[in-house]
Amino acid sequence: MLAAWVEQLLGYASGALKAIRDNEHYPALMIWARDEGVVRVGGDLGMAQALAPLLWNETPLVRLGFDPEPLAWPGRNEPCWCDSGRKTKQCCGAVTLPGAVPSHLMWMLSLKEWTGETLKAALGSGKAPDQALLEAGLIAAESGQRGRAQQILESLFSSERDWSRLPEQAEPAFEILVDLYQSRGFHRKRASLLDEVLERGPTFLRGVALERLCLMHLDSDDLASAREAFVRAQQTLPDSPTLAYIEAMLLLHEGHPAEARARAHFWWRRLSKRSDLETDQLQFLADLAANPEATLAEQMINSEEDLAEPLASLAALLDTLEEPPRLQLSRTPEGHVEYHATAREDTAFAAWFEYFKVTVDEDAALSFESDPWENAGEWLPALCAHPEWLGSPAVMQSLSLALTSRFGSLPWMAESFFAPLAARFEAWLSQLETQQGPFAWDDADNATLLRCALALIVGMERGARTRSRHLAERVLKLDEEDDLGLRELVLDQLLREGRDDEAAELSGAHDEEEMIGVTMARVLALYRLARRDEAGEVLIVAQRANPYLVPMLCDEKPKPVALAVDAPAPGTRAEAWQYRQLMRDQWMATPGAMAWLEAHR
Repeated sequence: MLAAWVEQLLGYASGALKAIRDNEHYPALMIWARDEGVVRVGGDLGMAQALAPLLWNETPLVRLGFDPEPLAWPGRNEPCWCDSGRKTKQCCGAVTLPGAVPSHLMWMLSLKEWTGETLKAALGSGKAPDQALLEAGLIAAESGQRGRAQQILESLFSSERDWSRLPEQAEPAFEILVDLYQSRGFHRKRASLLDEVLERGPTFLRGVALERLCLMHLDSDDLASAREAFVRAQQTLPDSPTLAYIEAMLLLHEGHPAEARARAHFWWRRLSKRSDLETDQLQFLADLAANPEATLAEQMINSEEDLAEPLASLAALLDTLEEPPRLQLSRTPEGHVEYHATAREDTAFAAWFEYFKVTVDEDAALSFESDPWENAGEWLPALCAHPEWLGSPAVMQSLSLALTSRFGSLPWMAESFFAPLAARFEAWLSQLETQQGPFAWDDADNATLLRCALALIVGMERGARTRSRHLAERVLKLDEEDDLGLRELVLDQLLREGRDDEAAELSGAHDEEEMIGVTMARVLALYRLARRDEAGEVLIVAQRANPYLVPMLCDEKPKPVALAVDAPAPGTRAEAWQYRQLMRDQWMATPGAMAWLEAHR
């Protein structure tokens, strides 16, 4: 009954608003109510006449600067305000409506309809009720009107409004606005909104802002800032179920799967005692406690909406793959090993490319000419129907690159996609190793295999570190020139595993042209091995190469640097910022290292 009333009221109010906007005077509304409005309430003339003045009193009028022009409520024995000529008690006063008429309804409908300068002026007036802004913003977002949604929700969260009056339903609106800023590239606006909410927002919004801040830091690999944001969120909203999910992700990013499982189990025991959690929430927490990686992977796959089923099918397919066909290899007069694609492999790739349609960027290590996920609804099902295509290294390359571009930063996706692909690739790698010769990027079709290897190494770097490092070390032995920059990645993982002697040895052949990550890896390894004089000498080399590096590492809260898609230029603040994000946690975890760096800055 209530749902029917809401639908009827919305239909009537929308028609009434159009009649009002024609000239914004009350008599025109009453004419409409008797002629057309009565049809929208099932022919009930009394209801049509009773609703009209109620809605008029709450309608913002453009001619009055968005104020209403309310009628005085008539007494029982006074003429009814619907202009019927009868006393109120015999007219609208005798009508009982099926439900309430929200006071913000006409504002909400107006915000849905206004455009351009009128909408801008209405929002700028500051007179729109919070609930009207909230509902109009959510409706615009759900209907794909991203610009309108952002404009309306920005007004809701304007610094000039009193946020203490925000309804708790504002939480999803806040998250939508943050997502809009992210998707539309308004990163400064997003940062400013989060800062302002953290400074003066209501408690429930501060908790959400901290959770989002933590996830943003995870996306950018700034684990120290992510941990700080998580601790603040835990202090603000200690019983939020979202914290269980975020802490599991944080610990997996930090490389602590056993602790992630233990903490998820703690959260499940703690939150399962609450009576206000839904069954689905409790089941998710139980699954998280049993297997954080698999649970987060399943959630990620299912969150892909149209791609959920084909992604699940791909994961199932990869889990059953057999060893691939052998490669066609040859040797050059200089003893180099070359891979040449066969006619069978070219045919498989041609069939795959009819669906995939995106070309690998030959001038880059890990990118495409365009986004392959725009047509994933075509190539995912096609690949599942033709698993034999994966016998072609070119198909493996495309698939590995595509998966890395979308899931490579998520540790919990390693076992679902990258580990089974790596197992298949390692069969080819073993064949290469038996040839006992250099495998150079520029020779024959070698780049296809090396690029595939790099994609798999990066895809497993966070969720299967040991396997990723082993694969990187094997490829590094084949590719003596290190065309893929694997030395830096291997050094990172050796340092994280405390294998400082091996890190010092691998980084020993550094020079002033070496990547800054390799040079700084040697500094840290030597410092940990108590070879401080040598560490200081190498640090001087690093400081010459990038003078921003040590200050960026030492400062508690340096100004962030936006990172482009491509690798940052050597010697820049962006390069220093990227190194800080990747490795500051290792310097912080090394006793005395930060003080030593500070002394050398």
